Amino acid sequence: MCGFDKDKGPGRLMKKGLILILVGHINFILGAIVHGSVLRHISKPSQHISTNYTVANIISVTSGLLSIAAGITAIVVSRNLHGFKLQISLLIASFLNALLSAACSAGLLMAISITIAHNGTGLMFGCNDTVVPINARSPVSSQCPFDTTRIYDTTLALWIPCALLSAAEAGLSVWCFIVGLALRGLAPCGNSYIKEQLEEEVERSSQTRRLMGKHLNVEA
Repeated sequence: MCGFDKDKGPGRLMKKGLILILVGHINFILGAIVHGSVLRHISKPSQHISTNYTVANIISVTSGLLSIAAGITAIVVSRNLHGFKLQISLLIASFLNALLSAACSAGLLMAISITIAHNGTGLMFGCNDTVVPINARSPVSSQCPFDTTRIYDTTLALWIPCALLSAAEAGLSVWCFIVGLALRGLAPCGNSYIKEQLEEEVERSSQTRRLMGKHLNVEA
């Protein structure tokens, strides 16, 4: 699990970083579409709406942005495995993104479950002027400040991919975090010896530069 090949590892880390950037962009776009087309109409305090929908969706958008940042960090680290600050940045970015993506996936799954269990009633608050409850799947017409056409199906069709993408972001971030632990030689990946190999490589390259410098000075 903690193995990191010095030859093939950088290429794999770069691929994971590119995938994180792609998934983060898609998740950000889907979350922005849901928030712009549905949730902005039902998250007004005057309508007494529970904030669980809005919070879950905002976390989804934030997770997408952080995934992009973590992916960029992974790509930069793959080009320079020796950088101490880059290794620390990879550890921090991947750890935070793993937590946020996991929370996003759990929150979206909860929002999906609540929506299905109540037939989308939470999506229709603010549309009913009577005491009779309505839901997003009922054909009852009601006065709404937004278009209710297929709001139930559209919201679920966007939320389900967001939840899956967030789970993928969490998995990729955990992998990048493990790579960061291996590069720093930290537990539980302290026995991978990749840190020692990188330090030996840096020492050999510095010795080579010193020898080349002495050789040039002698010739001069």
